[in-house]
Amino acid sequence: MLTTISGFDRIGEENAFAVLARATELGARGRDIINLGIGQPDFATPPHIVEAAVKALRDGHHGYTPATGIAPLREAVAADLLKRAGAEVSPENVIIVPGGKVTMFAAIAMFGEPGAEILYPDPGFPIYRSMIEFTGATPVPVPIREENAFAFSADELLGLITAKTRLVIVNSPANPCGGVTPRSEMDTLVAGLQRHPHVAILSDEIYGQMTYDGEEHVSLLTFPEIRDRLILLDGWSKTYAMTGWRLGYSVWPDALYDKVRKLAVNAWSCVNAPAQYAGLAALTGPQDAVGEMVAEFDARRKLVVDGLNAIPDVSCIMPKGAFYAFPNIAATGWKAKALASALLEEVGVALIGGPDFGTLGEGYVRVSYANSRENIARALERMEDFLAMETRARRVER
Repeated sequence: MLTTISGFDRIGEENAFAVLARATELGARGRDIINLGIGQPDFATPPHIVEAAVKALRDGHHGYTPATGIAPLREAVAADLLKRAGAEVSPENVIIVPGGKVTMFAAIAMFGEPGAEILYPDPGFPIYRSMIEFTGATPVPVPIREENAFAFSADELLGLITAKTRLVIVNSPANPCGGVTPRSEMDTLVAGLQRHPHVAILSDEIYGQMTYDGEEHVSLLTFPEIRDRLILLDGWSKTYAMTGWRLGYSVWPDALYDKVRKLAVNAWSCVNAPAQYAGLAALTGPQDAVGEMVAEFDARRKLVVDGLNAIPDVSCIMPKGAFYAFPNIAATGWKAKALASALLEEVGVALIGGPDFGTLGEGYVRVSYANSRENIARALERMEDFLAMETRARRVER
């Protein structure tokens, strides 16, 4: 009988992909499925980016690249961070990776081990906790609360740090709740971290260009006090509608950079060359498509929130970033995952139950508005009809 190390028994998963698979299966059977589950822009990758990849192939870029990524792309990342965030970054601290999850894996693997503690947001991206548990470290949830507009509380986070804490994970703008942590909280966090020099920080800023209502995205790269222990996670998937290209980047402090370079050599060798040239075109080419996409998400955001708040027993605060709403469904009497399953199976609306993002997700569901306005309106109508029907049925039973 084959046995594996215990860490593999602790690996979780991202249930959004399970919901996607089920929605795809039902669609293949002829069901009309509206997918508000997966976190993926429904826009095509801009044509000039696609053409850059095609040209790279035609120009013969078929071989290995440096494990850290091609130099022009790392230089373009550094230039973009300076332009967008006002953060000076050396290309020698940038590494190109095959998707954002790779940066999570590398950072958590570096600091996670039995006896260590790693702080992560709850509700939060499920891979954080999954990878922490894989390493044998203790996952310590940082509550993300509706009453705080789904931003983290710096004081609450700092109060959870102990002598065993090795890494703190923060995410703003946030998945799954759409919260944007304001500068005041970032200032408090950085000031408080001065008392804990043994703690590294992973800042997941993959949605950094998706904020609304004039909300400011504050990058932790702009705080020199923590740059010697800060890891930045970012990439192209959301901003440029490039989820399937599997292309991301991270910025590492000097003390950690060679460690992650060696991990790249051992684990993935390098990112495929044409995708890197596509990423270069994305950063250095026209940005019109980014602004147009975010403007459309903004319109959908308002449609989703207004529609959810019109459904009896459902309430939803206005998200300030990303492309997710996190409505409170506790008053419906449903458990979140059971409601998500029923909506998919019975009326063809795919969304994700809050507990898939952490224990504090009960009472909520995640609604992705990375779908057309027409489909969003149809999905909201189905949700309202389903809940009204269930309410009537319960009354009859009584």
